[in-house]
Amino acid sequence: MKKSSESIFVCQSCGHQSGKWLGKCPECGEWNSLVEERARATKKGTGRNGFKLRDVAAVAYTEIESQDDARISSGVTEFDRVLGGGIVPGTLVLIGGDPGIGKSTLLLQVADRLSSTGTLVLYVSGEESERQIKLRGERLGVEAKNVYLLPETNLENIFHEIERLKPGAIIVDSIQTVFSSLMDSAPGSVSQVREVAHQFLLLAKNRTIPVFLIGHITKEGSIAGPKALEHIVDTVLYFEGERHHNHRIVRATKNRFGAANEVGVFEMTGAGLVPVSNPSQMFLQERPQNVAGSIVTACMEGTRPVLVEIQALVSGTKYGTGRRMTQGVDQNRV
Repeated sequence: MKKSSESIFVCQSCGHQSGKWLGKCPECGEWNSLVEERARATKKGTGRNGFKLRDVAAVAYTEIESQDDARISSGVTEFDRVLGGGIVPGTLVLIGGDPGIGKSTLLLQVADRLSSTGTLVLYVSGEESERQIKLRGERLGVEAKNVYLLPETNLENIFHEIERLKPGAIIVDSIQTVFSSLMDSAPGSVSQVREVAHQFLLLAKNRTIPVFLIGHITKEGSIAGPKALEHIVDTVLYFEGERHHNHRIVRATKNRFGAANEVGVFEMTGAGLVPVSNPSQMFLQERPQNVAGSIVTACMEGTRPVLVEIQALVSGTKYGTGRRMTQGVDQNRV
C-alpha cells in the first residue's frame, strides 16, 4: 500500500529539507533545528480560499496605470514616512520586534485612523481575545468604529470571514500563530509560516487589500521562521528601542515602494505611540550647556539628518591598561 504522505525534516531557521534527521543543519549550521513534518501533495488544477485557477495574459508596460497617487494615509505621520509616503493598495507589510515593544499598539492605532476614514479594517488576533484588545483600545482612547476583531488562528476560517466582510485592510497578529488545516505541520513551523504568508500575498495582490503581518523574532533579533518570509512580503519593518524607555524607532529594512533604511521615531505614552516630528529636538532637549565631554554630531537616518549627543566619561583605573566601553556606538569606531 502506497503511503499518502511521507516524513521530511525541515530546519526551522533556514527551511532546509532533509530526508533524515541531522543534529546540525548543513545549510545554516544551526544545531537541533530540524523538526519532522509531513509532506502532503496537493491535487493539480485545484484552487483554494476562493481563488480559482484562470488563464493569465501578459499586459504591456505602457498600458499599466501609475500608482504614485494611489497611496493611502495611515493617519500616523511617522508610519507613513517609513512606508515611503503612505500605504500602497495591495501591499504586504511584515512588522517585527521584541515582545511588548509596541507592535500591536501601533497597528491598533493605524486601524483606528483608517476606520475613521470609512475603511473597514479586520483585526485578526491569534494571541489575544477580543476583550483584551478592547481593553487596550479603551486605554489608548481609540474609537475604531469600522474595526472588526476576529480571534482566530485557522487560515481557512479567516478567509471565509474575509469573504463575508470584504474589508479594506487586514491586520494579522501574529503570523506565527496562524495555521492551515490542509497541512499537518504545527503552527509556527517553516512550512506553515511560508504557506500562510503566500496565501495572504495572493489575497493582497488579487484584491488590492493592504495586509499587515506581525512577526515574532528570535533571540538573535531576526524574524522567526524561514528567511523566505522576508522575501515574500513587500515591506519589512523592525521595532527598535528599549522596553523601559519611552522612545521607539521603526526601521524599514526592505521596502519595494520606498526608500530602505528609513526610520520613524515614536514616543510611548499612556495614550499609545505618539509620532515625533523633530527627533533632533527630542535627543538634545536635556543636553547640558558648556560641559566637557559632550558634543553634538549629525548622522543620516534614512532620508533625513538627525542631531544626536555623544557623551564621554573618563575615570581612573587600577589596571595597567585602560578599557573602552561604549553604549549606542560601535566600539571599533571610538
